[in-house]
Amino acid sequence: MSTSQELRRVRDPLAGLETPLQRGTASEAYSLLNPAHTAVITGAGVSTDSGIPDYRSPGSPSRSPMTGQAFRASHNNRQLYWARGYVGWEHYRQFSPNQTHYDLAALNPASLITQNVDGLHRAAGSDPVLELHGSLYQVVCLTCGRVWSRDWMQEQLAGLNPGFMTSATVAGGDVEINPDGDVELNEVTGFRIPDCPVCHGILKPDVVYFGEQVRPQVAAAATQAVEDAESVLVLGSSLAVHSALRLVRMASREQKPIVVVTDGPTRADDLATVRVVGRVAPFVAGWRAELMGG
Repeated sequence: MSTSQELRRVRDPLAGLETPLQRGTASEAYSLLNPAHTAVITGAGVSTDSGIPDYRSPGSPSRSPMTGQAFRASHNNRQLYWARGYVGWEHYRQFSPNQTHYDLAALNPASLITQNVDGLHRAAGSDPVLELHGSLYQVVCLTCGRVWSRDWMQEQLAGLNPGFMTSATVAGGDVEINPDGDVELNEVTGFRIPDCPVCHGILKPDVVYFGEQVRPQVAAAATQAVEDAESVLVLGSSLAVHSALRLVRMASREQKPIVVVTDGPTRADDLATVRVVGRVAPFVAGWRAELMGG
């Protein structure tokens, strides 16, 4: 089976869903959200204002992300990912937090749980941050579990592939970063990738690919955070994957107020106490102004 066929296996769980009607107002939502007792769950819609594209917002192009199964399946798939990621990383690392990241850091909610792998919540000063899907800024060995920085990996790839950066041709002619930090390339034949320097195992971005499970300790910490919270706020996430959806469903079972803010459909629209249909930036800015006077 070809790499492209393997990547097409990702099914869109939002297929057939329509953007719901707004239910309630931002002011009503703010009345339910005391930051000191709110668990905030963020998705790609928080980072789009930083220039990072997402998979599912209205108007987003169809994409074929790497799956965990595909990455492990063959050297060719890993070569494809790392070649694309090598070129993309030089652009991805230049993304910086936007005002929503800074507003959330200032609001300092009881817990901040993100599906994003871009590290921008931390860069904006939020601490701690529960990164459900890991971080592109780290690389992990699938055999021994040791972790290295993504910049270290970039140095290894540069040493193994001199001249590749200048000779690589981007599909379509323009550099367009995918949500996972890679770009579409026309040719990756001959691209070399390093093994783990300790055990010679396979090196993988320390992120949860489509089809993989969240690490148990991270899942447990997120569960505890929602259990401890009095309310839940979902920002810029379609909740298409179970890792975050299960947290919202748990909050619903416990009859906690749930506010969902995003401009497309989600898998939890029927669970929301208040459903704001729109961009997250003005909502979070308004929340901060409501509580802190700007």
